[in-house]
Amino acid sequence: MEFFTISLLNGISYGLLLFMLSSGLTLIFSMMGVLNFAHASFYMLGAYFAFTTSQLVGYWPALVVAPVVVGVLGALFEKFCLRRVHKFGHVPELLITFGLSFIVLEMVQLVWGTSSADYRVPAALSGALFHVYGTAFPAYRAFMMLVAMLMLVAIWLLLTRTRVGLVIQAALTHPETVEALGHNVPLVFMGVFGGGCALAGLAGVIGGNAFVTEPGMAAAVGPVIFVVVVVGGMGSLAGAFIASLAIGIIQTFAVGVDVALMNAAQAIGLQVSPETFGYAVWKLKVSQIAPILPYMFLVLMLIFRPKGLMGTREG
Repeated sequence: MEFFTISLLNGISYGLLLFMLSSGLTLIFSMMGVLNFAHASFYMLGAYFAFTTSQLVGYWPALVVAPVVVGVLGALFEKFCLRRVHKFGHVPELLITFGLSFIVLEMVQLVWGTSSADYRVPAALSGALFHVYGTAFPAYRAFMMLVAMLMLVAIWLLLTRTRVGLVIQAALTHPETVEALGHNVPLVFMGVFGGGCALAGLAGVIGGNAFVTEPGMAAAVGPVIFVVVVVGGMGSLAGAFIASLAIGIIQTFAVGVDVALMNAAQAIGLQVSPETFGYAVWKLKVSQIAPILPYMFLVLMLIFRPKGLMGTREG
C-alpha cells in the first residue's frame, strides 16, 4: 500500500509537470498550427534563468521573472524569425525551431557551462508535507501540483471567459474578419507564441530544481512532450492533460516495479511463451523498459487512433 500511494502521488506530480510543459506547445499548435521543436529549449532557459535570478534576489521573484523573460524571448523569435517563414508552410517552421534548439543549447553551455547547475528547492518548501506509512512526500512536489492546476484553470479561463481569449480563437479561424474589426492579428499570434514559451519557462522554474538543471535537460524531456501532445490529440489542452497524467503515473509505477516481464505478464493472467520474443526479452525487468513506455503508447496511438485521445487533427 505504501508503494502504491507514494508512486501514485509521484506519478501525478510528474504528470502535472509534463502537462505544464506540453500545455504551451499545445496552445501554440492549436492557435497557430506551429509545431515548436524548440519548446523544450525554452523549458531549459526557464530553469537557468531561475537559477541565476534566485542567486541574486531569491526563488520567489525568480518564479515570476524567469517565465516573463522566456516569454519575451519567444515573442521576439516569433516576430523576427518564425513569422518570416510562416507563409512557406510547416516544414520551414519545423526547421527554424529545430535550428533554434541547437543555438539555445550552445548558448547555455557557453554562459553556464557544461556541468549541472546548483539550482536548489527553496528552503520554505524543502521539507516533507506529510508521511505515508513512514515515507515522506516532499512539500515541493505538492507545490508543483498546485502550480500546474492553477495554470490549467488560468488558461481555461483566459481562453473561454475573456475578450482576449475570444480574439485569439477568432484569429485562428477568421483572421481577416478579426483584422477588419481593428485587432492586430500578427500581434495576437506573437502573444500566443510568447505565452506558450512563458509556460515552458514556468515549467523550467518549477522542474529545474525538482530534477536537475543541466544542458541535456531539454533533450531528455523534449521527446516526451511530443509524445504527450500526440497521444492527447494535436491541439487539445484537455487531451494533453489526460495524456500527461497517464504517462506520468504509468512510467512512475513502472520504474518502481523490479519484476521480470515474464512474471509480470503471468501475474495479470496472461499466458505467454518465452519463445515468442526470446528468453532475453522476457528476462528484462519492468523497470528497465519504463523509459520506452511513452514511445510504445505513441506508436499504438498512431496506429489505432491517429488523431489522439481528444484531438481533431490527424498528424
